[in-house]
Amino acid sequence: MSDPTTSSTYATAHRRSITDPDAFWLEVAGGIDWTTPPTTAVDGSRPPFYRWFPDGELNTSYNCIDRHVEAGRGDQAAYIYDSAVTGAKETITYSQLLQQVAVFAGALAAEGVGRGDRVVIYMPMVPRAAVAMLACARLGAVHSVVFGGFAAPELAIRIDDARPKVIVTSHGGIEPTRKVPYFPMVAKALALAEHTPTAVIVAARPDQFPDETFPETPGTTWTDWDEAVSAAEPAAPVPVKATDPLYILYTSGTTGLPKGVVRDNGGHAVALAWSMWNIYGVRPGDVWWTASDVGWVVGHSYIVYAPLLVGATSIIYEGKPVGTPDAGAFWRVASEHRATGLFTAPTAVRAIRKEDPEGVELARYDLSSLRTLFCAGERLDPDTYHWATEKLGKPVVDNWWQTETGWPIASNLRGLEPMPIKAGSPTVPVPGYDLHVLDAQGNPLPAGEEGNLAIKLPMAPGTLAGLWDDDERFISSYMSVFDGYYSTGDGGYIDSDGYVYVMGRTDDVINVAGHRLSTGSMEAVIAKHPAVAEAAVIGVKDEIKGQRPVGYVVLKSGQIRDPEELRAELVAMVREEIGAVATFRDCTVVQGLPKTRSGKILRKTMRQIADGQENVVVPSTIEDPQVLEDLTPFLRG
Repeated sequence: MSDPTTSSTYATAHRRSITDPDAFWLEVAGGIDWTTPPTTAVDGSRPPFYRWFPDGELNTSYNCIDRHVEAGRGDQAAYIYDSAVTGAKETITYSQLLQQVAVFAGALAAEGVGRGDRVVIYMPMVPRAAVAMLACARLGAVHSVVFGGFAAPELAIRIDDARPKVIVTSHGGIEPTRKVPYFPMVAKALALAEHTPTAVIVAARPDQFPDETFPETPGTTWTDWDEAVSAAEPAAPVPVKATDPLYILYTSGTTGLPKGVVRDNGGHAVALAWSMWNIYGVRPGDVWWTASDVGWVVGHSYIVYAPLLVGATSIIYEGKPVGTPDAGAFWRVASEHRATGLFTAPTAVRAIRKEDPEGVELARYDLSSLRTLFCAGERLDPDTYHWATEKLGKPVVDNWWQTETGWPIASNLRGLEPMPIKAGSPTVPVPGYDLHVLDAQGNPLPAGEEGNLAIKLPMAPGTLAGLWDDDERFISSYMSVFDGYYSTGDGGYIDSDGYVYVMGRTDDVINVAGHRLSTGSMEAVIAKHPAVAEAAVIGVKDEIKGQRPVGYVVLKSGQIRDPEELRAELVAMVREEIGAVATFRDCTVVQGLPKTRSGKILRKTMRQIADGQENVVVPSTIEDPQVLEDLTPFLRG
C-alpha cells in the first residue's frame, strides 16, 4: 500500500493547514458569506485560547438558509422529516424554512432574546428543534440543546449554568415502546433550578399527547409555539463576531458538573462547510442523512448545520435502527429518500447486525443512491466494518472525533482524496489537526507504538473555544496534561502509512502484571467470533496481577451457544492474536451492555461496579438503566 501521507492532494492540504494556517483557512473561509470578511485566520495572542477569524463578522443562520434562497434554490428541500414512530413525513424547502426560522426568531425576540442571550432547547427529533436552533443563530443568541428526556436534575443543572431567558420544549418524545412526557421534567427542573427563565415555548404534539396541559411554574410563562409566532414579526439575521458563541453543548462526565463546550460562529461555519465538501463528499442538492439526535454533537454538526451550509438536504429521522418496525428501518429511510450518504454510530450497525445477521432486510431495499456509510461515536471494530462492507457493497468509513472538536479529527477524506480503507482505522488526520502520539511524559512515540493521542495547538477552527464560564476547567481538563497540546483522552497509535488507530479511552488501558494492554484490542478480537454481536472488556482488580481483563459478550439473534465452550473459543482467539500476556480467561454471555444514548458503552461504570466501589456514578446519559441493573450480578460475581 502506498503511503497516503505523501500523496499530493491530501498531503499538500494537511501540510499547508499546519505550516500556514492563516493562508489555508482564509482561503477556505471564502466559501462562507461574511458581512465583514476576516483578514486574519487565527489569533494566538492568548494561548491556549486561540480565536478564529477574529476580525470577521457573519450570521450562521443566513449562511444556512438565506443565501441559498437568494441564489434561486428556495424550492429545494432543506429538511426531510421522517418519523418511524408516528408515521409522519414532511418536506421543508429552503424558502419554507426561511419563513419558519425568521418568524420563530421574531417570537424569541418578543420574549427579550437578543445577541448573546441563551436559550435552552429540550426537544424530541422533530423539525422544530432545528428551527429553534437556527432561530437562535439568526438573533445572535446562544442555544444550549439538552437531549430530550434527560432527567429533571440534569436539566436543572444546565439551566443554572447557561441561565437562559427562554426554554423551548415539546409535549414529549416517542420511543418504540413508550411515550416520554416532557412537561413534568421541565416543571421539576424549573423548581430545582435557582435561575428562572421568563418563558417556556411549547412545540405542541396534540396528536400524541392529547391531554397535556401547561404546568404552573412561578415566574415563568408557558406559550404555545403557534400562538407565539402568530403575533411575531419575522426577524432579520443579526451579524455577530466570528468569535461570538453559537452554542453551548454540555458533556456529561461521570463525576462533577457537566462541561459546557462553547462553539463559535465563524470557525464553526468554515470548518463544517469544508468538512462536508472534503470529508463526506457532499455537494449542493445531495440528500444527506445523519441518524443521530440534535441533542448530541453529531446532530448539531451534521443534521442541523453542516448540510445546510453547503446547500444539501438533511434528513431528520425520529426512530431507532431496530424496532421501528424492524432491522430494515435504516435501509427503508435511505432508499425512500434517496440518501447519498448515511452517518451513524457503530452501535446502530451492530444492533442491525444482531437482529439481521444475514442482511435479509437490507436486500429488500434499493440503495443505489447511497455512496458511503460513515460511522463515528465509538471505535468501528473490524468485524462490524467487514460485515457492513460485505452486505452494503459500499465504502464504510470510520470517523474519529469528539464533542469538544465538533468535527472529525481523523477520517478518510472522500471528497478531497479517497484513500484505501484499513479495518480498525479512521484513516488519517484531517487538515487542521496536528496529531501526535505521546508517552506519559509528553515525548513523541515512533510509528506503531501506542500512547496518548494529542493535538498540537492551535487546533483546527470549529473546535471548542472554551468551556462556558469556566476557563480554569478548560485548561485543567484539556490543556494541562501535555504542554502545548490538547489531550484527547484517547489512546492509540499511528502506523507507518500514517493511518491513525484509536484503541479507546486512556483509562481503558489496563496494567496486567506490569504490561500495559488495550481492552479495545481484546474487544476487536472477540468481536470477530461469528456468534458475537457486541463485546466489552474491562480491567478488574486482581490481588496478584494488579488488574485482569474480563469480557462480556452479547450474542447475535438466534445464536445459542454453550457458555463454557464459547468462553474457551474466545480465550483461544485472544491468546492467538494478542498472546498469553493478555491473561484473558474470563468471559460471560449477557443480554445487553449498558450504553449512553449516543451509543458509548459504559465501561468505566462497569469497572467501578466490578471493583466493588461504593459510590458508583451512573452517567445521566445512560440509555436504559435496567440493562445495567441486569448486568450488575454478573459484574459482582
